[in-house]
Amino acid sequence: MDPILSAIIGGAVGIVAGIVVGVLVRKLVAEKKLGSAEEQARKILEDAIKNAESTKKEAIISAKEEIFQMKKEADFDIKERRKEVSRLERRVTQKEESLDAKLDAIEKKEALLAEKHADADALKVQVQNTLEAQIKTLERVAGLTKEDAKAELVSKLDSEMQHETAMKIAEYEEKFKDEADAKAKDILSLAIQRCAADHVSEVAISVVQIPSDEMKGRIIGREGRNIRTIENLTGVELIIDDTPDVITVSGFDPVRREIARLALEKLVSDGRIHPARIEEMVEKARRDVDGAIKQAGEKAVFETGVHGLHPELIKLLGRMKYRTSYGQNALRHSIEVSMLAGVIADEMGVDVTMAKRAGLLHDIGKAVTAEAEGSHIQLGVEIATKYRENKTIIHAIEAHHNDVEPTTTLDFIIQAADALSAARPGARREDVENYIKRLQKLEEVAGDFAGVEKTFAIQAGREVRIMVKPEMIDDDKMKILARDIAKKIESELDYPGQIKVSVIRESRTVDYAK
Repeated sequence: MDPILSAIIGGAVGIVAGIVVGVLVRKLVAEKKLGSAEEQARKILEDAIKNAESTKKEAIISAKEEIFQMKKEADFDIKERRKEVSRLERRVTQKEESLDAKLDAIEKKEALLAEKHADADALKVQVQNTLEAQIKTLERVAGLTKEDAKAELVSKLDSEMQHETAMKIAEYEEKFKDEADAKAKDILSLAIQRCAADHVSEVAISVVQIPSDEMKGRIIGREGRNIRTIENLTGVELIIDDTPDVITVSGFDPVRREIARLALEKLVSDGRIHPARIEEMVEKARRDVDGAIKQAGEKAVFETGVHGLHPELIKLLGRMKYRTSYGQNALRHSIEVSMLAGVIADEMGVDVTMAKRAGLLHDIGKAVTAEAEGSHIQLGVEIATKYRENKTIIHAIEAHHNDVEPTTTLDFIIQAADALSAARPGARREDVENYIKRLQKLEEVAGDFAGVEKTFAIQAGREVRIMVKPEMIDDDKMKILARDIAKKIESELDYPGQIKVSVIRESRTVDYAK
C-alpha cells in the first residue's frame, strides 16, 4: 500500500474518532447541566408555591377584615335608618289622627250646610211662587204680559225721545238761523275765498265736453235723479250752468274727479242715461282709472330706469299721479327727485341705481295717506319694509325729512334732491295742501258715526254730504245725526265760513225677473 494513502486514511480515522469522542463528552456535560437546571427549576417552583400560599393567606385575612368592617358599617347604617323610619311612622300616625279629626269636623259642617241649603231652596221656591202670583195678578189687571208691557214701554219712550229731540233741534235751528247766517258772513274772509277760488279752479275742477245743451237735461234726469245718482256714486259735484256744451266736475279728490269725468264721457257717448246705466259706467270708469294708475307706475319706472320693483309698489307709484303735495304732482315730484338723485350720485361716485330707486320711492307713503293713519314717512317705511326693499333705501326714506338722523351719503343725496325739486319756482303752493287736508279731515269726522255709509266733501269744503244706511237711520234720527256731525265739525275743525251738513237717506229694493 502506498504510504501517502495509508497516512491519509489514518488521519481520516483519527479525525472521525476525535469527533465521536467530542460528541460523547459534550453529551455527558449537557446531561449534567440539564440535571442541575431541573433541580434549580424545582427549587424555584417550590419557593413560588410557598410564596403564593403566604400571599393567599394574607389576602384572605385582609378580605375578612374588610368584610367585617363593611358589615359593621352596614349594621350601623341600618340601625340609623330604622330610627328614621320609626320617627317618620310616628309623624304619619300623628298626621292621620289630625286628618281624621278635621274630616269629622268637615262632615259636620257639610251636614249643617246641607240643612241650610235645603232651607234656602225651600225659601227660594216660596219667593218664586209669590212673585209669579203677583206677576199674574198684574198681568190680569193690565191686560198685558210682562214682555209685552216692557216692549211697549221701551218703544213708547224711544219714539217720544226721538220725536222730542228732533223737534227741539228744529226749534233751535229755526231760532238761530238768521243770527248764524249773519255771523257766517262776517267770519268769511275775502282773501281766503279768493285763494280757495284760485286753487279750486286749478286743482279741483275737470271739464267734460257734451255735443249739445240738450244733453244737459238728460244728464240731470227726471227730477234730478240722474245727476243725483252720479254725485252719490262718485262723491263729486256736477256744475251744470249756462256755459254752452260744457259740464264742470268739481271735487278735491282727483281720483274721484277722474272717475266721474270718464263715466260722463262714456254716458254721453253711449246716449243711454239712467241710474242703472250710470252705475255700470261708473264701475267701468273705476276699472279704467285702475288701469291708468298701473300704466302711470310702469311709465315712471321706465322713465327713471329703476327695475325690479314689486308690482304693488308700481301700482302705488301710479296712484301718486292723482296725489298733489303743496300743489305739486307727487308722481312727477318723485320722478324728478329720482333723476336729480341719480345725477348727484354720479358726480359723487355713489351707486346711481340705488340713488334713483331711493329717490323714486322716497314719498311712496303719500299714495296711502288717505286710507291709513300716520305720516307719509312712517307709511313709506312700512310699505318699503313690507315689499323687502334694501335697508339702505328704507333708511333714506325715513331720513329725508330728518325723522331720523341721516347717516349715509345716500340719505343726504335724497334730502338734497327733494329740496331741489320742491324749491323749483312755482312747484309748490302750501294753501293747496292745507285745503286738501282740510277736506279729507272733514270727510273723516263725518264718517265716524254709526250708520254712516259714505261721506263726500263738496263745494270746496263748504258742504259735506253724508249717505246713511236706511235700515239703521230713520227720518227722526237723520236730524239728530246731522246736528251731532255739525257739532263735532265745529269742535274739531278750523275752517272759513260755514259748512252745510246734508244727510241723505235712500231706500232701494232690487229683485230680478227670471
